[in-house]
Amino acid sequence: MSTINCLIIDDEPLSRDILHRYISEVKELELSGACADAMEATGMLARHSIDLLFLDIQMPGISGISWARSLTSAPLIIFTTAFPKYAVEGFELNAVDYLVKPYSFERFLKAVNRAMEILRQQKSKDEIPRRMILKADRKLYAVDPSEILYMEGQGDYVRICFSDRKLVVHSTLRQLEESVPPELFMRVHKSYVINLKRISFIEGNQVRIDEHVVPVSPSRREELLKRFSSV
Repeated sequence: MSTINCLIIDDEPLSRDILHRYISEVKELELSGACADAMEATGMLARHSIDLLFLDIQMPGISGISWARSLTSAPLIIFTTAFPKYAVEGFELNAVDYLVKPYSFERFLKAVNRAMEILRQQKSKDEIPRRMILKADRKLYAVDPSEILYMEGQGDYVRICFSDRKLVVHSTLRQLEESVPPELFMRVHKSYVINLKRISFIEGNQVRIDEHVVPVSPSRREELLKRFSSV
């Protein structure tokens, strides 16, 4: 994969030196800079494209966790600290990992590998084709999958609902489900696949999408709630 641009944020010179040495051992990592506090790091983020932060928690001024909460669009974060008690707060911020000082190169590498896998998945999502071709009413339609509200299986046909129209396609629901981005769509019922980003609200075993109400199988509700909160 392409180079991962990293930023170290730690007020301890020795900790910065150790991270610098570890980063230099991983060819996929490129160190963009090292900062002694969060305020300096804010300037670095404004000037550079950073993919991964190695962020200490206890620092002068604002803590690493408080600073991370203030970011509107944060890079991936690996927290580094001498205090294990902050682990829960760190993971609540969806941190990639939590390294407790002193940590070995092997433990560092395990955290970096997790970050690499997340970045690979994000890159593959970005590369998903923007269009899909649908045949309906003796016509071919080029549609953006993100515009689909939901798909309803009706035997050998699928009704595809958009905000401004509906298309009936000769296909099975499973075939079309395999053609749309899996991170955006979910089968919530044997006859329905929905666009998670178009959900207005969930109530009981139903989902509201625009003015449409779609049933949710009880066995799929828990997974839907998890995915709805993270999409």
